[in-house]
Amino acid sequence: MRPLFEKVTVPEGASWALLDRRLDDGIPFQWHYHPEFELTLTLNSRGQRYVGDSIASYDDGDLALLGPNLPHTWCSAERIDPGHPHHAVVMWFTEDWASGITGTLAEMHGVRPLLAEAGRGVVFSREAAETARPIIATIPDRQPADRLLRLMEVLALLATDDARRPIAGPGSDRQAVASPDQPRIERVLDHLHAHYREPVSVAALAEVAALSPSGFHRLFRRHTRLTVTAYVAQLRIGQACALLVNTSQPIAHVAEAVGYANLANFNRQFRATKGMTPRDFRRSFARQQVG
Repeated sequence: MRPLFEKVTVPEGASWALLDRRLDDGIPFQWHYHPEFELTLTLNSRGQRYVGDSIASYDDGDLALLGPNLPHTWCSAERIDPGHPHHAVVMWFTEDWASGITGTLAEMHGVRPLLAEAGRGVVFSREAAETARPIIATIPDRQPADRLLRLMEVLALLATDDARRPIAGPGSDRQAVASPDQPRIERVLDHLHAHYREPVSVAALAEVAALSPSGFHRLFRRHTRLTVTAYVAQLRIGQACALLVNTSQPIAHVAEAVGYANLANFNRQFRATKGMTPRDFRRSFARQQVG
């Protein structure tokens, strides 16, 4: 099931787009992507959030930022208050818009790391979401200039949320890192993403980074917050998720394609990472598509 392209239209007189979405019948499963960033606050609703290779439950007040071209959808299971509709406030803005405000306004420089992390999707802590919620809730009723200021206020606020978490696995995403480490870690990640199906040698990666093994371990943990083994496992499972959703290949073929010679080991790793079997993961998408 390949994601559908969604065209986001920015209204005249605005630099970004807003949708104040209220649905009595529920939030439908619509697996899609678009080249804009998306910040979504979901209210009075609970169900499943599908982002990249991630399937997770969401509840009232769920707040997530997704980067450009990241496949996603929300799919509701129930309204929390049956007397009111499912409610989502969705904000889209382009990479050029984001680069403009973070590049020219010193006060917005702190938003850059957040935008870099959004390639995998970011879900914000309950505390940060609760602080941002009343600001976001008023945006639809404001005038365009005031809407812009409120969106910038929300992004600056969310950039300070140290408890935010990535949603999807590493996939093909790269987190931006600061010089002078950037060339080293980019070389390492390029190597891993090209050879993740093969056995991984820390000594070889240290050589790619031109560091000692101990120096390489410190570099890798600092910029990925993972061990090499954990990063490669997430990368393999993420690629497996894409194959499970987008192709009809047998699960054994998927396992082999992402570097697992042993199917039982693949199933164990997949369940440990995703909380379900590969078969159940594939079925969850198929059920929603049929429904």
